[in-house]
Amino acid sequence: MTTADRPHVVSRAAALLRAVGALGVDGGTTTELAGLVCLARPTVHRLLTSLAEEGLLDRDRRSGRWLVGPELYLLGVSASGRYDITSKARDIVRHLAAETGESAFLSARRGDETVCLLREDGSFPLRSHVLYEGVRFPLGVASAGLAILAHLPVAELDAYLHRMDLSGLWGEDHGEVLLRERVAETRVAGFATNPGLVVEGSWGMAAAVFDADGSPSWALSLTGVETRFRPDRRPVLGSALLTQAHELSRRLT
Repeated sequence: MTTADRPHVVSRAAALLRAVGALGVDGGTTTELAGLVCLARPTVHRLLTSLAEEGLLDRDRRSGRWLVGPELYLLGVSASGRYDITSKARDIVRHLAAETGESAFLSARRGDETVCLLREDGSFPLRSHVLYEGVRFPLGVASAGLAILAHLPVAELDAYLHRMDLSGLWGEDHGEVLLRERVAETRVAGFATNPGLVVEGSWGMAAAVFDADGSPSWALSLTGVETRFRPDRRPVLGSALLTQAHELSRRLT
């Protein structure tokens, strides 16, 4: 391997680790993961095998599916003291679920994506299953990512939209023009609304949570079926999200 090749190998390995993590406890097959990271299957298999040899991944002997490995767990424990806010947010997420009856979530920004960290289901029996712990979405896709994107500085927002083409994978509703319209609406309202753009009939709303430097680093969100997000109810849900997002931001500063 040449020196020039090393950054590509690292980025590909990192993409595979993120893809395995996003698939949750069931993991994925070599073919599934190759499709997710857009690499040839033989290349993906070599990388997966190397990551497993280091303990970063594990492979189920019966199913052949790749899973998060024990070394990632240990690394995560080491990093939790610096990055994990779930202990400060868990009661807030539970409160949102109890107050609204909807499923409530905490998501964190990681680069150009959001990652779901916590989920708490409410009392309403019909639920959306778009969000679950570990799932990742690009900023601007799903309500949490839209809430964070809308509160970025203008220069950072523009740079993101210029380098990302979300419409190819997520549809025309995620093209730059329509996404900028939703960003503007979010800035006016203070909270973001996703009117079933990821999965038809599954709505979401979110409010950004800010770190000590005033950056939108997390988001609280609610998801549910469309009938639970009527026009007359959305201001109530938005107010609940903003109240709890403000409280969590206060705890983190």
